[in-house]
Amino acid sequence: MGVPFKEHTDYRRLDALGGVDMLQAHYYKQRFARHVHETFCIGVIEQGAQRFYRSGAEHVAPRGDIIIVNADDVHTGCSELEHGWAYRAIYPHPDMLSTILRQVPDAKGFVPWFPDAVVHDPGLSQQLLLTFSMLAQEGNNLLKETLLLSSLTLLSLRYSRTRKPPRPQPEATLKILRVKDFIESCPEADHTLTQLAQLAGLSHWHFLRQFKAVTGLTPHAYLIQARLRKSRELLRSGVSIIDTSTICGFTDQSHFHRHFKNCVGLTPGEFIKA
Repeated sequence: MGVPFKEHTDYRRLDALGGVDMLQAHYYKQRFARHVHETFCIGVIEQGAQRFYRSGAEHVAPRGDIIIVNADDVHTGCSELEHGWAYRAIYPHPDMLSTILRQVPDAKGFVPWFPDAVVHDPGLSQQLLLTFSMLAQEGNNLLKETLLLSSLTLLSLRYSRTRKPPRPQPEATLKILRVKDFIESCPEADHTLTQLAQLAGLSHWHFLRQFKAVTGLTPHAYLIQARLRKSRELLRSGVSIIDTSTICGFTDQSHFHRHFKNCVGLTPGEFIKA
């Protein structure tokens, strides 16, 4: 018995409002591993239903619902139903949303944070789908940017919150954040547990527990995410897949390909074509 549709992805980088990534995808067997984006993910389910982990809990988004993942939220993704799921999504950077809201009266230019992973709002869902459809077409830049601006503004004003000022962080957390910055500065390096634990000034066991508690990921998983972020920058700049794999510290090209597909949802080759 065949599947209802083949897996398909259409990824592109758009110039609208300073630049935003957009993805239209039909997935059947795809399972996203735990990962993070430096951007928000705002999408609408077009077919089936998606199950995903975000903010410490499992969520299910059926057809027509809006999915939202905050920047730096650890999350996953897979199909809730046997026949898979399809969705369209954009990935606006926090700076974009902050710039947009800075121009809105009474919005005070905050960087939004969305407490709800799934939003049921048929009217806004249709507006987002119209926006995504227009963004995929050539020309009409004024209309596309107007739709994108209004959709993101409405979503932010209706469903986002301002996070309370963070409490002073304990010393152990600050140590982990320093290790995070170190990993980000040289993700291609072959870091060792001993090296990172010494940098944090913690025992091996305490470091592993603290790192997972602060970031939501193990040190190795976080290292892979840092390497993937660097790989996307290199691929965008024209570096070949094989050279990117080597530069970013992956053991071989198949290792790079597997991690890229599990976290980005498309292969490095598909990413380049976009």
